Amino acid sequence: MTLIPFIKYQGAGNDFVIIDQFDKQWLSPGDEKIINQLCSRRFGVGADGLILLEPSEEADFTMIYFNADGKVGSLCGNGARCAVACMHYLQRFGTEGTFMAFDGKHHARMEEDGSVEITMQPVDSVELNSRYFILDTGSPHYVSFVEDLSDLDIVESGKAIRYSDRFREHGINVNFVEELEQGIEVNTYERGVEDETLSCGTGVTAAAISYAIKHNQRNGKVDVRTKGGDLRVRFNRTPLGFEDIWLGGPATRVFEGNVEIPG
Repeated sequence: MTLIPFIKYQGAGNDFVIIDQFDKQWLSPGDEKIINQLCSRRFGVGADGLILLEPSEEADFTMIYFNADGKVGSLCGNGARCAVACMHYLQRFGTEGTFMAFDGKHHARMEEDGSVEITMQPVDSVELNSRYFILDTGSPHYVSFVEDLSDLDIVESGKAIRYSDRFREHGINVNFVEELEQGIEVNTYERGVEDETLSCGTGVTAAAISYAIKHNQRNGKVDVRTKGGDLRVRFNRTPLGFEDIWLGGPATRVFEGNVEIPG
C-alpha cells in the first residue's frame, strides 16, 4: 500500500482533495480509478474534485484539476482559489502571484480577511436567446434565469439539459439563476460530478456575466449567493467582451491527513 499525504479545502462549499507534488509525484492523469475513489464520499476522502499542485517554469505553480469521476477537468474556479490558499499555507506562495491551469495563466491574491481572488480568462463570445446564455469561463456553462429556485429540482432539471442531444457528448455545466434585490443566487449542476454542487466558481462567473448582459451593466461587481456561501465577480466590459474578470470568496482548510491507496 502507498500512503499519500493530502489536504482538504473547501471554497463556498465546493470541496477538494489537494495533493502537493512539488517534491514527489504521487498521482498522474492516468490514475483515474484511484482519483475517483479518493473523491468518493462513501469509500474515500470525499470531494467534488481533486487537485495536484506541481512546479511551473512560467508561474508560481501549476494546478491540475480532476473531476470527481477521475477524469482531467477544465478550469475549476473555486478549486483554483483553494489551490492558491493551500500553496500559501504550504509557504510556497506569498500574497500575490500567478499559477497555470487548464486554460492558461491566472493571477491570484490573498486578501487580508483570508479570502482569495483569482483572474478568469476574458470572455468575448456569448450565445444568448430569450431562454438561456451559453459561454465559456474556463469551463462551458449554460445559464438560465428563473423566477424562483425553490420551485426547481436542480438535479433533474440540470441533467435534462446536460444530457440533451446537443450537450450529451461533451457535457455542459448548468446554472439556474434567481435575481435578488442585491445581486443573484445561483444553483449549479456540474458535469463530471454529475450532481448539484453547493457552489461552482466558473458557473458563478458565467452567471454574473449573463446578468451583466441582461441588464446592460458596463463595469463593476456582482454579488452572488450560493448554497455553500457568498462569492463576488468583478469585471470590465468593452466593445469586444468582458475582461479583467476577478472571482473572489472564501477558501478554507478543512483537515489534512494521509490516505492509503493500492500499489
